Amino acid sequence: MNWKKIWIGSLIVIITGLGFYSFNRDNRNFEIAKNLEIYYSLFRELNMFYVDDVNPNNLVKTSIDEMLESLDPYTNYISEDQMEDFRFMTTGEYAGIGALIGEQNDKIVISEPYEGFPAQKFGLKAGDIILKVEDKPTEDMSVEDVSNMLKGAAKKPVKLNILRPGNNKPFELNVVREKIVIDAIPYYGMVDDKTAYIRLSNFTANSGDGVKKAFLELKKNDPEALILDMRSNPGGLLQEAVKIVNLFVPRGEEIVSTKGKVKQWDRTYTATAAPIDTAIRIAILTNRLSASASEIVAGAIQDLDRGIVVGSRTFGKGLVQTTRDLSYNTKLKVTTAKYYTPSGRCIQSLDYAHRNEDGSVGNVPDSLISEFYTKKGRKVYDGGGIVPDVVLEPEQLSNLSAALITRYLIFDYATKFANENKTIAQPEEFEVTDEVFDGFKEFVKDKDFEYESKSEQMLNELKETAQKEKYFELAEEEFEKMMEKLHPDAEKDMRVFSDEIKSLLKSEIVSRYYYQKGAIRASITDDDVISKALEELKSPMSYTEYFNPGIIITMDR
Repeated sequence: MNWKKIWIGSLIVIITGLGFYSFNRDNRNFEIAKNLEIYYSLFRELNMFYVDDVNPNNLVKTSIDEMLESLDPYTNYISEDQMEDFRFMTTGEYAGIGALIGEQNDKIVISEPYEGFPAQKFGLKAGDIILKVEDKPTEDMSVEDVSNMLKGAAKKPVKLNILRPGNNKPFELNVVREKIVIDAIPYYGMVDDKTAYIRLSNFTANSGDGVKKAFLELKKNDPEALILDMRSNPGGLLQEAVKIVNLFVPRGEEIVSTKGKVKQWDRTYTATAAPIDTAIRIAILTNRLSASASEIVAGAIQDLDRGIVVGSRTFGKGLVQTTRDLSYNTKLKVTTAKYYTPSGRCIQSLDYAHRNEDGSVGNVPDSLISEFYTKKGRKVYDGGGIVPDVVLEPEQLSNLSAALITRYLIFDYATKFANENKTIAQPEEFEVTDEVFDGFKEFVKDKDFEYESKSEQMLNELKETAQKEKYFELAEEEFEKMMEKLHPDAEKDMRVFSDEIKSLLKSEIVSRYYYQKGAIRASITDDDVISKALEELKSPMSYTEYFNPGIIITMDR
């Protein structure tokens, strides 16, 4: 064997490979430099010759945002004036009055004061209209503008001019700002003698410690099962998701892994701490708004056959973001990797890498969906969120209820009710009586309320199509008769959908007295998803059967 020839041949291959790598790298660098020079020259010409004055900051921000939007919705530029909002998203902390505000009928309104924070302490109530902030009228301000004015240095007062519904005379309040920390766990407690319940609303810093603290407190009641409710939880910090799963799985178990273009983002996260409880029966609750870190927890618990998932299919966000510091106190939040559950599946639903010709984004095609296996051999699938073991699709609100919500009639009636009634029963005991419901119906009647039913919507769409196709005149009389029959009768439909409307009223009224925790407490007994989870958890045979290798978790689209 001629080792000299082999060595020379290998060297030639290596040098050739390096040459190709060098060529590709240099070619890519040239393309970047060329396009940056084009961008600079274009911007200079615009600034010099465009017919009107241009705002350089707005132009650059727009171009950056549009560029990043072509990649995915989670890769974002964070300007200096957005840093406070970014910190709030990751830490749940800010300095302000502690209230959720919104726009209603062109007015800025307190939607919900947070319990225990300045807004509540100084007497602000849901429904209060903010007329002025620091003597500046809010009538031409956006919700974001007012929100920014309410934030500021802790221990400093902010002057508000408030109009309370039912009063004709505005009043003034000087609310002293505090450091606001939004609790990631708005409520935890026992739903029955043997079942603990924790509501987790986000994955901000230390939320894992919060779940641990809540669970240790609940363990004093000797529960046999745990419901972890992550419905509508948009996610957050990956590390917090790992901490939460680690509470229930043995040390050394893989929880999630990440893989990216740059090798530094390839990492496997395992349970590194001693668990608290590896035997308690667990049900994870999800819906279509459960995303990101919520899906990491649900996916790991499912893949490790550590518990069951109950509810509807999750959002399908399998992308990991990292922040990179830029100049002038700005940041880039950039998608750097995809995450994978212990079975190896990526549950990313939308395929941003392969857009349609019109630029739209579609689901990962069925042809690319792969089969994976849980720890005990159950089949699971990638490509579209976490499919629950017990699928319960949420009931759609009637058009009547949706209209009552969007026109703030339920909100306004709860405000009126709270102004007229100093106290109500405990959240679990309060009910919307027929008398209260009749009061609501009279309230709605006075507002000249009208709405469109789904049947009427569809008939109107058919009418428009018939007019375009020149068929309408042939059936005009029939259309008119159908419109008469399908036009909704609000008073009649109030009776038909009374249970649904009472449930919405109950939640809104209870929140006026007991805030967010009270609204959650009031909803638990009427929650079909919680009821189903309890049913499965209370039956050891039913619960155990879910981990049978013969069970297949289907990929419903």
